[in-house]
Amino acid sequence: MDFDWSVIWQALPELLKGARLTIFIALVGLVGGMAIGTLVGLVRAYGHPVFNWLCFIYVELIRGTPIIVQVMFIYFALPLLADVRIDPLSAAIISIVINSSAYIAEIVRGAFLSVHKGLREAGLALGLPFWKVLAYVIGPLAFRRMTPALGNQCIVSLKDTSLFIVIGVGELTRSGQEIMASNFRAVEIWSAVAIIYLAMTAVLSLVLRTTEKRMRIL
Repeated sequence: MDFDWSVIWQALPELLKGARLTIFIALVGLVGGMAIGTLVGLVRAYGHPVFNWLCFIYVELIRGTPIIVQVMFIYFALPLLADVRIDPLSAAIISIVINSSAYIAEIVRGAFLSVHKGLREAGLALGLPFWKVLAYVIGPLAFRRMTPALGNQCIVSLKDTSLFIVIGVGELTRSGQEIMASNFRAVEIWSAVAIIYLAMTAVLSLVLRTTEKRMRIL
């Protein structure tokens, strides 16, 4: 079968629409995951043993189960348990938030604990409150160290959105499947989908590499 480029051009508007939804889900989910993951990571690093233990259970539970199981539970099982209907887009975003937060928590914990404890002791000796020591002394150094790992998590979460095809979210992979089902041009459609994913991850990788270089200079 000959490769027909016109099939890709015809499908491109719908594929780009799906790509925009993919980016939206990943972006919103990662913002929420960053907020929760940072909090959980700091508790894991410096919190009370009881809260540390609770956060440890949360992290291990989420990291020990596939994201596709998590989204299926949120979309199908949670409404039965809590009598709350969740639409597919909300279920997808919540899944990214929950899944990414567990991995980000470990990234944050490792980065903060990697900073020499002498800096924390010096900040406290100067009379700074503990939160200021974390924000202004340890935080900037820890953030530089966690940037590569955070970038990798962003790429993983972006690609994980393809799994939400199981609940009917119209992201890039779902758009490709629907187009392919109508024209049966699997080679062209899935090649286009792969190229769009590569383009998105390449742009993200470029932004992250630029950020890393700038932080090394500062």
